[in-house]
Amino acid sequence: MKSFNKAELLEEVKDWHQMLKKYQVPDTKKAVIQLINSYGIFIAIWILQFYLFESSVLWVIGLAIFNGFLLGRIFIIQHDCGHKSFLHNRSANDIIGIISSFFTFIPYKYWATNHNFHHSHNGQIEYSDIGDIECLTVDQYAALSTIGKIKYRIYRNPLYLFTIGGFIYVAIYNRFAFLKEGVFAKVKDTVKWANVFYALIYFTLGYLIGFKAFLIVQMINLFFFGTYALWFFYIQHQYETVYKSTKDNWNYVVSALKGSTYYDLPAVLHWLTGNIGYHHIHHLSPAIPNYNLKACNEEFPVFEKYTNKVGLWEGFNSVFANLYDEEEGKMISFAEYRRRKKVA
Repeated sequence: MKSFNKAELLEEVKDWHQMLKKYQVPDTKKAVIQLINSYGIFIAIWILQFYLFESSVLWVIGLAIFNGFLLGRIFIIQHDCGHKSFLHNRSANDIIGIISSFFTFIPYKYWATNHNFHHSHNGQIEYSDIGDIECLTVDQYAALSTIGKIKYRIYRNPLYLFTIGGFIYVAIYNRFAFLKEGVFAKVKDTVKWANVFYALIYFTLGYLIGFKAFLIVQMINLFFFGTYALWFFYIQHQYETVYKSTKDNWNYVVSALKGSTYYDLPAVLHWLTGNIGYHHIHHLSPAIPNYNLKACNEEFPVFEKYTNKVGLWEGFNSVFANLYDEEEGKMISFAEYRRRKKVA
């Protein structure tokens, strides 16, 4: 792992609470503008997809490439509402979050609980499978059966993860509440009720628009949304120099800055993805709404100094970060794992 001085890092950002404080205040005007341009553009393109459906499914697919990003932007609104950061009013956050979930097909309360758990345990080896792409250590992988290794290899394969894997995550995985104990006990049943409401909404829209057109357009949009969503889940915490630790030695600030990326994207992609590329700031304070992340990062370059800055094309190298080596403190590829086994 690229070395860094932990004591120096913590000293330089010791006042991070005060530094971030003003950016944690929601801005109603910015929130409303984001609601209008996100939902407005998505719905306009969505209607156009139905209009063009009978003449060319290729046009529907082409528009879905862009509309999948708009669904991702709506998902970031849902995500911020789950952190209670999008608006001042808690109830307003919940209402907008639930409405957003009808578009994203991802249950609001259960997912928010899962995601908040991830924030509280980001980088902890013991909880790598909650709220993130599961990452095994070298020893954990070595202890798997042959079938277990094959399943993990398929799961981490980009040809699965960033194609059908994203759709499966959005359309199928989120239909179930796999975690039912502890903080999840109070929200596990909300998944069931969310599924009921989704079914009613889908049936109503299918009846009004036509089931064939509605389902094909919706599934294509969800496919691209799922692909983009899983890529951004992946790039935020999966790369060679990521910080990971057992929970006994874990540090919240270090995990936020060194266990997350600053995905340095072109301005248009930052806009389309709701600024989630400023993930190091987001993990340091999930109370900051997405529309304040860019300004916060620009005012305090010290956070960027200590995080893992990844460029657009550079980020694709992260698909080779497959296993975490606790001894070396870095991620390694399956190829490197095999090479070491041969040498040993």
